[in-house]
Amino acid sequence: MSPRWEADPDTRRSAHVVHNLHAHLVFVTKHRHGVFTPAMLERCEEVMRDVCADFEAELKEFNGEHDHVHLLVHYPPKVALSKLVNSLKGVSSRRLRQECTGQVNRAIMHGHLWSRSYFAGSCGGAPLTVVRQYIENQRRPA
Repeated sequence: MSPRWEADPDTRRSAHVVHNLHAHLVFVTKHRHGVFTPAMLERCEEVMRDVCADFEAELKEFNGEHDHVHLLVHYPPKVALSKLVNSLKGVSSRRLRQECTGQVNRAIMHGHLWSRSYFAGSCGGAPLTVVRQYIENQRRPA
C-alpha cells in the first residue's frame, strides 16, 4: 500500500467492489400526525437497526421529532434503496402498531403509520459530519 493512502473505516470491500454509499432518509407519519414519544422513537430505532442488519446495511444515525424520523444509512451496492426503504417502513409500522397499539392507532388512518412518500438523499458530496450533526440536532420530543 502507498504510504499516502489512509484507510477510511466507512469504505467497505467485497470480492468485486469497493464502496462507501450513504443515504439520508426521512420518513413522515401519515397526515403528519404527531405520534412519536421518546420511547417510541427508541423502539423505532431498534427495529430499523435490525432491518438494516438484515440488508447488510448499517444505521449510522437516527433521530426524529413528533411526526417524522431521519436516518443515515450506510448500505452496500447490491441493495436497492427502494427495497430497503420499503422494508424499513413496513416492519417499523407493523412492530410499532403491535407494541404501541392505543397511541399509534388513534393517530393514524387506515392502519398505516407512514406516509407513502419519503425523502432519500445521497450523502456522497456533503461531508457526513454535517449530515450527522443535522440529524443529531433534531428536536426529540420531551
